[in-house]
Amino acid sequence: MPGPSYAHRSDVLALAQQIAESQQLDPAWVRRTLAQANYLPSVAKAVVPPAIGINKNWRVYRSRFVEPIRIRAGVRFWNSHTQDLARAQAETGVPMEIIVGVIGVETIYGQHMGSYRVLDALATLAFDFPASHPRASQRSAYFLSELGQFLRLMVDSHTDPGSPLGSYAGAMGLPQFMPSSLRRYAVDFDADGRTDLHGSAADAIGSVANYLSLFGWVRDLPTHYPVTLDPASLDMTALMAPDILPSFSAAEFQAKGAILDRDAAGHPGKLALIELQNGTEAPSYVAGTENFYAITRYNWSSYYAMAVIELGQAVMRARLQAAN
Repeated sequence: MPGPSYAHRSDVLALAQQIAESQQLDPAWVRRTLAQANYLPSVAKAVVPPAIGINKNWRVYRSRFVEPIRIRAGVRFWNSHTQDLARAQAETGVPMEIIVGVIGVETIYGQHMGSYRVLDALATLAFDFPASHPRASQRSAYFLSELGQFLRLMVDSHTDPGSPLGSYAGAMGLPQFMPSSLRRYAVDFDADGRTDLHGSAADAIGSVANYLSLFGWVRDLPTHYPVTLDPASLDMTALMAPDILPSFSAAEFQAKGAILDRDAAGHPGKLALIELQNGTEAPSYVAGTENFYAITRYNWSSYYAMAVIELGQAVMRARLQAAN
């Protein structure tokens, strides 16, 4: 249930002026719009990080996304939008299975696009981000910026700010773009004169491809390679220091004890050692390329990137099996 309205908060009125100035909006309109927003306790609760001590588990995470319902929905989506997927791949170099993987992980191909009013969700996280979060001030500033971007988007698209629905974080449409990403990276892929990530699968497909392309996707490059760790020469501290940012040439990678197969050893760019924890069992490792990193720009998580990759591959295999 919605909580209190933001209509009478003095700090919100002051921030309304800041939003109006940053987005070149009418201050009175911004104040009236924010007065329609409500605090959502469930949204504030959703952004609180899990308790310390809960181990990440790649196999459990993977099972949420690479599963029969999502794979069957992915096959239907791919079959219904083959031409749009093929054109997006041809224009950007982003493979069809990666685009399908992203949309499948995000919303099960439009089945779960979120039920929160975006205005309420963004206002809650901008004005009342939980103070217990270790990065509360930075996250609050981020969502204040996204709230401004959302209001600008509503004015530019002549849309009632109270009507769009999205995730608890304010992400929208089949690909779950935040307002700033929607304004910067979304495209009118079906050329009907409007960019519609809720109702147009073509626009969603083209926008995901455009996003990944602009974040450095390299055509015809794998996302990752298998890797074997050599205990005798392993320098895990050095390999893990850059986190998921590709930082080592193939030769440097192997010199630090991360052994590659023949194809990977000839990789022309940089690599990162990607660690996927498996709860109390031994972690899994892969060598991530620039394309693996590009997927993490969509969601800053190596677990997310691997789920996108493996769901897309599973859907592609299922299509091929159905065709034979």
